[in-house]
Amino acid sequence: MNLALRQVLTTRTFRLCDRVTYKKLQIPVTSTCPVIQLRNYCDDRSGASGARKLPQLMEFPPIVWPSFIKFIKNWMFANFIIRPYFDQEFSLQEFVEASKHAVQVVSECLQKSDFKALDGLVDKDAIAALKTAVSQLSVSQRQLLAVDKEDIFYCFPYQVGVMFDESDKRWVEITMCYHVLRGLKQMQETGDVPPISLGVQPELQDKMFILNYRFIREFTKGVEDSWWVNIVNHFQPHSLRKL
Repeated sequence: MNLALRQVLTTRTFRLCDRVTYKKLQIPVTSTCPVIQLRNYCDDRSGASGARKLPQLMEFPPIVWPSFIKFIKNWMFANFIIRPYFDQEFSLQEFVEASKHAVQVVSECLQKSDFKALDGLVDKDAIAALKTAVSQLSVSQRQLLAVDKEDIFYCFPYQVGVMFDESDKRWVEITMCYHVLRGLKQMQETGDVPPISLGVQPELQDKMFILNYRFIREFTKGVEDSWWVNIVNHFQPHSLRKL
């Protein structure tokens, strides 16, 4: 599976990197999305409804919808900073499409608890956090983790950031959001197209998931790096409590 991913992303593969301590951020990239409180989940995993709910995998403010202001900033970073100064072949649209393959690979590894396969794809500290989170899930909850990229019906880059430090090292960080409807691929193949208002359809709520993934890559001159993942978060939109 990792080989197939590398063939799709060519030089933009995902690999393991030690966490980098940034001495100075000239352009802040930390999400300002407000933390949304979560509902408490039933501790009794024998309950069918409680066992089917999927809590967040990592402590990260859940991102659900795009920001118009960030959309403008993302476009400016991609076209006026990253492409002319970092990577002349960079395309945000191509990155978004390629990132879906990474989501499928990472999510399938999580569903199988195959954390060794995440080596070279996900940051080591993120892997440690994911191990703890997945170990606390029931068997039925783990089955909800695997995502087919064809089941992603909407996705967007929430935030594109450019970071520098005092030693002139530089990185690009992209936070992605994916809306998933499990079984969408099969529904389309059988001609059973879901309604536009699928988000409010009670019978589809348990099949809907939102994924937040954050990708990072070093673009320091003379350094050959590739994209890797340092945030992985899966949750169900109906489990979020509105403030």
